[in-house]
Amino acid sequence: MKFNVFLLGLCLALPIALPSFAQDSRDTAFLAARDAFRAGDRNKLERSTAQLGNHELAPYAENYRLRMYMDQGDAIALRDFFERYDKSYVVEKLRADWIRWLGKRFVWNEVETEYARMIAPEPDVTCYNQQARLARDDRSIFDEAEKLWLTQLEPPESCRAVFDALVMSQRMAADDVWHRAHRQIEANRPGWAKTTLNYLPGNQVPDGRALDSAINGGMAYLVRQPTNWSASRTGRELAAIAIQRIAMNDPRVAADELEKIKSRLQEPERQWAWGQIGLQAAKRHLPEAVSWYANAGKVTLSDEGYQWKVRAALRAQEWGVVRDTIEAMPPTLAALPEWTYWLGRAHKAGGLTTDADALFEKIAGQPNFYGNLADEELGRTVMPPPQAKAASAEEQRATRENPGIRRALAFFRLDMRTEAVKEWNWSLRGMEDRQLLAAADLAKRNQIWDRAINTADRTKYEHDYSLRFLSPYGEHVRPAAQNQSLDDAWVYGLMRQESRFITSAKSNVGASGLMQLMPATAKWVAKKIGLRNYDHGRVNDTETNVLLGTSYMRLVMENLDNHPVLASAAYNAGPGRAKKWRADRPLEGAIYAETIPFSETRDYVKKVMSNSVYYSALFNGKPDSLKARLGTVGPRTPEPFKDAELP
Repeated sequence: MKFNVFLLGLCLALPIALPSFAQDSRDTAFLAARDAFRAGDRNKLERSTAQLGNHELAPYAENYRLRMYMDQGDAIALRDFFERYDKSYVVEKLRADWIRWLGKRFVWNEVETEYARMIAPEPDVTCYNQQARLARDDRSIFDEAEKLWLTQLEPPESCRAVFDALVMSQRMAADDVWHRAHRQIEANRPGWAKTTLNYLPGNQVPDGRALDSAINGGMAYLVRQPTNWSASRTGRELAAIAIQRIAMNDPRVAADELEKIKSRLQEPERQWAWGQIGLQAAKRHLPEAVSWYANAGKVTLSDEGYQWKVRAALRAQEWGVVRDTIEAMPPTLAALPEWTYWLGRAHKAGGLTTDADALFEKIAGQPNFYGNLADEELGRTVMPPPQAKAASAEEQRATRENPGIRRALAFFRLDMRTEAVKEWNWSLRGMEDRQLLAAADLAKRNQIWDRAINTADRTKYEHDYSLRFLSPYGEHVRPAAQNQSLDDAWVYGLMRQESRFITSAKSNVGASGLMQLMPATAKWVAKKIGLRNYDHGRVNDTETNVLLGTSYMRLVMENLDNHPVLASAAYNAGPGRAKKWRADRPLEGAIYAETIPFSETRDYVKKVMSNSVYYSALFNGKPDSLKARLGTVGPRTPEPFKDAELP
């Protein structure tokens, strides 16, 4: 129940009761080793590590020791460790740090040797390897660097040298530099745009004060321009940037200003500025967004620009624009389920049913929002697939003996959730369906609900949706849902998305518990329903949290037309925003969901609604309809909420 919050409960160290875990007397020694490493106490670290023996986390203690002594450059000890724990998560991370150490000292041959053994290198490590290849004049790295030029908008320090070399190779012209700077400006990374513009030839680099003025005071910048400002590309580009910055605050004002100067801009600058106005207007659901995008012509948009152009067209029911825009997207973007579906809908609106069905077939059967909708477009029902057979005793034994899984369970036992989740996820790499199902079952047995769901979600051919869509705490959730006249499938669908059933989950803005209640909201609901003696210390109590959460769901429903899509959006981003995002006329529920301005809330609503369909099918043993659940969202109205103080 919050906006702009990712569920840190899935990755932060949070306590969780796991009664089935056997305690290990050496756990204290491991914790002492960890604390000694953090404090830089080498003697204590050595003593604690010596007490661990074959403890599951002994490799981590040894890793602490190697990190502490890394400045000595002991390659032999590191290689020995790498070999003994090959392909483990702890080796992957230590090897990455070793490459960083080597790269900063220009030991390029060693960088390449170690990089070749990396499994999932991070961008900065990849750039150290590219620097190493440059050192032996391997110019093929420029092809790789070009691909990162427009996507890596905040490059790590190690990538700067690679981009420097790329520009020096004369493979990047002034157009490429401005194009990258445009992307950074659009992403509101003006500092990085300044860095990029330094790659221009010396006489074309914008004056720093002028660039700051265009970025920080767009309107004032335009007013103060000399009469000959459009004589140079730099002057025209800065004017376009000023227009973009005005659009971030008020697209209509930006459009008026662009109309005044458009004749003095060349086509690329003018088209980019119109595209930026269209983007900002689309995010605000302004009706002019489609026409402003049209003024941009066929300019190449960013991924975000293309997506918001489609969303603006969806709200305007401009199916031709939907079709043309998706077909103009980069292939990897257009292939995403959402744009495959909406392209199918555009073809269907144009009477091309065969083409539409072919697109729906591409994503039908996928267990997600648009896979569900595609199934229904093809006349199919949404039901969980046949349940895979339970993990055998042998499969369970193999899972329990997996070293990475054992390390993860040890971390869970010690309430070190960050490390536990990373170890668990790393251990799933390369697992086949039977192994994944056995691991998901093990997580369920240990009440690690989030890992059970996450692991079961990964199967490709054999599935167990009772693991994907767990429904724990039924003794609290179902009576509470019934008392509030709420669909328990929707309640579980929301709870699965909010907390993955981690009772002690806490977001980075303070939302707590299974239903992620904000302190002020919980207090307001408690008062509203007459819950006596409530204090926020009770919010993680399962029964209290569910009572307050379902009560709030009911109140939100009553204030938002009893529509679950609106209520789901309200639960995440607030009732006022959910109401504001409606259109002036009735809007298809799927279009409302797709055009939610906040990416977190947009993803949240889609997942909650799709979750609800699967929970309904599991609970009731019969198909459910996502389309029916989405329904039609009524037009916005000026009437206030029934509960004027609804948070």
